[in-house]
Amino acid sequence: MLKKIEAIIREDKLNDVKDALHKMGIRGMNVFEIRGQGRQGGITLAGRSGTYQVDMLPKMQINIILSEQNVDDTIQAILEGGRTGEAGDGLIFVYPVDEAIRIRTGERGHEAVMYPGDIDERKKKGAA
Repeated sequence: MLKKIEAIIREDKLNDVKDALHKMGIRGMNVFEIRGQGRQGGITLAGRSGTYQVDMLPKMQINIILSEQNVDDTIQAILEGGRTGEAGDGLIFVYPVDEAIRIRTGERGHEAVMYPGDIDERKKKGAA
């Protein structure tokens, strides 16, 4: 079964998370610039004219479709790359994916989301 991981992270942690994902063999992902607020409700900034509240903070959203057996390792890589220990580090969501189809080739399911040198290929080589 395929899964979708959606991670909302700090902007400044994007490269650390991408590096951790690439290191473990995650090749395919989408990244979006987003704005949002969580538990902290934003931040208060001080300027010359006083203080003001910024409630919609810039974040990055990473979407990854992968094999179910790789979900826990991928979550761990995101946690290690994205954690600062401060409020606003983000969230990770995991969803089931009913189907994936590669438009160019018509490949379906797991084959549609595989890439040369990805985590599944590495695991196959390690098992052989």
